[in-house]
Amino acid sequence: MNISWYGQSCFKLQSKETVLVTDPFNKKTGLKPPFGSADIVTVSHDHYDHNNFQTLKGDPFLVDSAGEYEIKKVTVKGVESYHDNENGKKRGSNIIFVIGMENINICHLGDFGQKSLEDNQLEKIGQIDILFIPIGGVFTIDWKEANNIISQIEPRIVIPMHYKIQGVAGDLLKLDDVNNFSKEHGISPNDAVDKFSIKKKDLPQEEAQITIMKIA
Repeated sequence: MNISWYGQSCFKLQSKETVLVTDPFNKKTGLKPPFGSADIVTVSHDHYDHNNFQTLKGDPFLVDSAGEYEIKKVTVKGVESYHDNENGKKRGSNIIFVIGMENINICHLGDFGQKSLEDNQLEKIGQIDILFIPIGGVFTIDWKEANNIISQIEPRIVIPMHYKIQGVAGDLLKLDDVNNFSKEHGISPNDAVDKFSIKKKDLPQEEAQITIMKIA
């Protein structure tokens, strides 16, 4: 599987047969929206920086709600959660997606805002190999709260998302950058990778690996 990051919470997951794009954004973010074809698009909630699936070609299958789906040998499970820590009173709901591709289990938290996962959410999420987690705060959990969620899920690989990067505009400038999170885990943003390729057999088995990505 190849993983590319476009910024915010938007990733492209590509297997030999299928392309899945998560939370595509529009140009109001200040970033270049994702392009090209997709077979599947997941949308965690209906905000401009997470829902712009119309920009993608190929008539993709849209998953934007809780439930279980199987499309082109890829499984997608949507798990209900909240965009804030007040049961959605401030920012509404959010869908966590658990994606099964090439025998690898990926969890995309979307704009997750709870300070911790509830037991029923953890049960639905299950065992995770790769975790995409927001760390920028303001609209989601911050980098400190993210560490707690990581300890709950216990993934093999952690990829941070939804933080301030060069080029973002408007309210996204309020987000924290990746520096505090990277210092906490003893890594440098200078070690960020352009594209991340992984096979099931190559997943780390001991300590979880933190991977920072560059914009595709």
